[in-house]
Amino acid sequence: MPLSALVLLLLGLATIGFLVSRGRAAQFQADFRAVHSRPNYHGWFSFIWVFLPAALLVVAWSLFAPSYIGPSVINSLPAEMQPEPGIARQMFLNEVRSLAEGTSDYAFSPGAEEAAAQYKAIATRANWVVAALAGALALLGFFYAFTRVKPQFRARTRVERFMMGLLIIASIVAIMTTLGIVFSLLFESLRFFDKVSPIEFLFGTHWSPQQAIRADQVGSSGAFGAVPLFWGTAFITIIAMAVAVPIGLLSAIYLTQYASSRFRKWMKPILEILAGVPTVVYGYFAALTVAPLVRQFGYAIGLSDPSSESALAAGLVMGVMIIPFMSSLSDDAITAVPSAMKDGSLALGATPSETIRKVLIPAALPGIVGGFLLAVSRAIGETMIVVMAAGLAANMTANPFQSVTTVTTQIVALLTGDQEFDSAKTLSAFALGLVLFLVTLALNVYALRVVKKYREAYE
Repeated sequence: MPLSALVLLLLGLATIGFLVSRGRAAQFQADFRAVHSRPNYHGWFSFIWVFLPAALLVVAWSLFAPSYIGPSVINSLPAEMQPEPGIARQMFLNEVRSLAEGTSDYAFSPGAEEAAAQYKAIATRANWVVAALAGALALLGFFYAFTRVKPQFRARTRVERFMMGLLIIASIVAIMTTLGIVFSLLFESLRFFDKVSPIEFLFGTHWSPQQAIRADQVGSSGAFGAVPLFWGTAFITIIAMAVAVPIGLLSAIYLTQYASSRFRKWMKPILEILAGVPTVVYGYFAALTVAPLVRQFGYAIGLSDPSSESALAAGLVMGVMIIPFMSSLSDDAITAVPSAMKDGSLALGATPSETIRKVLIPAALPGIVGGFLLAVSRAIGETMIVVMAAGLAANMTANPFQSVTTVTTQIVALLTGDQEFDSAKTLSAFALGLVLFLVTLALNVYALRVVKKYREAYE
């Protein structure tokens, strides 16, 4: 029996257990003083006991199966046909598994077809044994839960305790995943800094990660000064925020203070549709529409050679992409200001514009600043628009009509295609990722602290 079908079967049995236990619990609900938990909690208690132990068995088997079936198949072959331990044996088992599962029709290794038949027989037999054990566990779980369906049984407490444990496990998984990412970045970054000085990486002004293939090759010795990348990231982010902050903030002020409720009801979702547009669409828009316009504008104001890929084009489109993000967060911050503050200002004779400038904006400023910092983090991490509109040239220039590149774009370029993970060129991507991670982490932590302070003031 396929494991997916077994899981569906267990879900069906658990649902039946839920309905039966809930129906039995409903029979003694008339006496409210003697009942501790509602019928649904008894049903969920039964569902957990029917599904969880059997599902854990299935998961454990799915993890353990390769280490059991593989050696069993190898041992079933004649001694002269058994592949050598190591990569050869693993490749043989992969071929056998592909044949057995039907994802491949041709056998390239001698004895692979016979081994595939043996593999299929062992896997089928083992799956049926696991299915029988899982069914037995499900029935035992149901009988245990069903015998607990009594008026005094604290089913709600048990179910809530289980859910609390589930939430704790989910939190631990999220934390461990984050730590795993950090340690993987840190480990590879340390390997890079064994080859390249951190001083050269953090303060060098020449970025050219290509390294020589031949000893006598000229101009390909590799330079890992990342300052042009940091500057390019900051430059495009500044342009993007110069577009997103005023437009997003002013649109939030208009929608919260001046627009009618009917207009706001329609315009706010329309504005937020921009946030759902894929970044690759923004990239096409930047490369095909905005970049040529920016270049023509450069010629119009007298520039001799504006680039077809420029920081200005990428920054403008990135700013448009961030507008709904900035507008939504500012809207929430302004709306959360107590109406008594606004009413008091108007009652004292201040005009609506004066109330906005001197009461609402200062009161909502922590929330607006928090939204601004989160928007900056998003701008720093954007890649697709930069790739398509700003180019890959690591230039230290303040001219927005010239091509620049960012940290994320270089990471994509360094890890695209076949790479050697022991070369400084490839490892530099992890060092760039570590710097990017630390910068965005600092911005997000600061933004969350600002938002927390804002919430404490007005909740």
